[in-house]
Amino acid sequence: MQPGGKRELGEDDASALARELTEEIGCAPAAGSLRFLGTFSAPAAHEPGTTVEAALYRVQVVGKIAPGAEIAELAWIDPAVPGPIRLAQLTRDHVLPLARG
Repeated sequence: MQPGGKRELGEDDASALARELTEEIGCAPAAGSLRFLGTFSAPAAHEPGTTVEAALYRVQVVGKIAPGAEIAELAWIDPAVPGPIRLAQLTRDHVLPLARG
């Protein structure tokens, strides 16, 4: 899964993304780097019978990336060859193809 979460009252996507990046991996979006990739849905990874809808963005970050709130560990994977790691369906079906392109 990627850093992310639900928007709080009054937040737009960019503000929510900046907050989630800071909370979850300790970094922030670099100025002017936010690029909208699309809105996608898939079954939720940890909530059976629930669908997640995600607005996906590509962004460059500043700061040291480290696990924060709700994050037990970080792993870097090759989008072309992710290996044996278990991936959420949103990641497998939408994020990785976008990262490869």
